[in-house]
Amino acid sequence: MTTWSGRAEAYRNAEDQREGDDLDLIVAWAGGCETALDVATGGGHTARRLRAAGLRVTTLDPAPGMEPDVIARAEDIPFAEGCFDLVVSRIAPHHFEDVEAAIGEMARVSCRLVVIEDTLFASEEIEEAERLRDPTHVRSYTDEDWRGFLGCAGLEVEAVELVEKRRPVERWLARTECFGTDAARVRQLLADRIQEGEYVDTKILLRARKR
Repeated sequence: MTTWSGRAEAYRNAEDQREGDDLDLIVAWAGGCETALDVATGGGHTARRLRAAGLRVTTLDPAPGMEPDVIARAEDIPFAEGCFDLVVSRIAPHHFEDVEAAIGEMARVSCRLVVIEDTLFASEEIEEAERLRDPTHVRSYTDEDWRGFLGCAGLEVEAVELVEKRRPVERWLARTECFGTDAARVRQLLADRIQEGEYVDTKILLRARKR
């Protein structure tokens, strides 16, 4: 996890990570919950907002540099069943090596809700661009994929929202040290999604309840 530890400061300071309508929605969906586990916390922005809303939040991440409360993969969550009212993961599951195992673990340690946010699959060309920009990218998934993962984990999807996310493309590339010919290829693959110097994509947010 040396790669992600080295990116920690960039992710803590990235404006598109720190703010957004997606974070506002996650906080709204957390209403009524008292405890939360933030899986793959990254820069800690979800945890920060949930704590500000009054929740007791535990953070988990495999990268020590992200300074989580617990160092662990999403596929191996070291908590007992039903420990948290809410388990959330924001814009991280596309990095999970085994997304179904991770969702199963998130469902196991939740007693009420699981909230997922991630990049919505759009095309194989965009998948190629994502992997070139960041080799830790595994895959983005469709709405149907997510409903399947959550359903197989014993969760009932009760809300789905799509949110547009914009970020300066050059800063987005620099965050993962993507330069030169790789960066040029990424720009080419994403040409129809770059508007006035910003990369525009869609995030899917799903709220699911433990059956």
